[in-house]
Amino acid sequence: MTRLIVAAGGGGDAVAAAMLDAALHGAESPAVVLTYAWDRLLVDPVPGPRGPANFTGLRPLTRSVRTVPADATPIAPAGSTLPGLAAELPQTFALTDPHHGAEGIVRQLEELVQHLEPETVDLLDVGGDILARGDEPTLRSPLADALTLAACCELNYPVRLLVAGPGLDGELPADALRDRLGPVALTLTAEHVRPVSAVLEWHPSEATAMLAATARGARGRCDVRDAGLPVPLTDDGPVVHEADLDEALNRNQLARAILATENLHQVEQYSREICGFSEIDYERSQASGLGSRPAQKLDPDGVLHQLDDFEADARSRGITHTTFRRLAEACGLGGNQRQDLRALLIGSRPGQYEAPLWRIASGA
Repeated sequence: MTRLIVAAGGGGDAVAAAMLDAALHGAESPAVVLTYAWDRLLVDPVPGPRGPANFTGLRPLTRSVRTVPADATPIAPAGSTLPGLAAELPQTFALTDPHHGAEGIVRQLEELVQHLEPETVDLLDVGGDILARGDEPTLRSPLADALTLAACCELNYPVRLLVAGPGLDGELPADALRDRLGPVALTLTAEHVRPVSAVLEWHPSEATAMLAATARGARGRCDVRDAGLPVPLTDDGPVVHEADLDEALNRNQLARAILATENLHQVEQYSREICGFSEIDYERSQASGLGSRPAQKLDPDGVLHQLDDFEADARSRGITHTTFRRLAEACGLGGNQRQDLRALLIGSRPGQYEAPLWRIASGA
């Protein structure tokens, strides 16, 4: 009774896939999760997604698919959260390789279906930007989702499209997605978060952190990313919806355009033409400045003072929560200092830790 879950955007979608798998099916026969090795620059300073050539220790599953075990290692300077996930979660994490375009991912999916003979195949996206048209001004990362959507639509096998936490990725607001969502498949609870709780203590995904937090009951407005985009934490947050796969493809201009692509360069070019940008170009631009940025030493007293200033500003904007990634950026710290910052803040002000988010002090 094997199941296959395709994590639409990689990163936090892979963690959410493990959470959903445990919620729906328990601990028996964990699913195979096909996911990108594509972490943001705070984890992987190399722009774009990683392929098999960027790791040592991968294991063959099919001719075109490799699994990422706990002892796999990204080749420096690349980084990846996947070995850490494999070390802590029972699911098998297989590597989506986008370097041969949509046709390459279709080939991977076909091989997996033939090899695994899965009971179900689900395509999971946290936030719902997989349901975008491609021209929305708030869209920031359409490429990965469009690729997996295109590939799943070309697969000659039934695929269920699932959207968890509409609006939680800070790209398309939940209200814009309502008429694109189908029936509720599951509403996550605090008990469903338990299997991935340890992972959420270190994994940098903001959207999946908010998914878990809303499942645990957090409500309010969360400040995320370098732009400080406020994301509502509502009763919609922990809900997992089904969505129509064919309708999603018909709506998603980028996914339709890249159906026959054979390499990632083609996919990027279509993204520039249709969406006006490639998120890998953005990462290239950001990465070029990382080397010249001096490392900031974490000064506890200075950080707590910066936290007070940040929280005062956040309260003035109606913000109730934030992520440790956002706090690190606000304090001028690098991604590799996020865990040190987290330890400092939880140790000094434990009452504000509403795992895995940071609750803004009331100011009273």
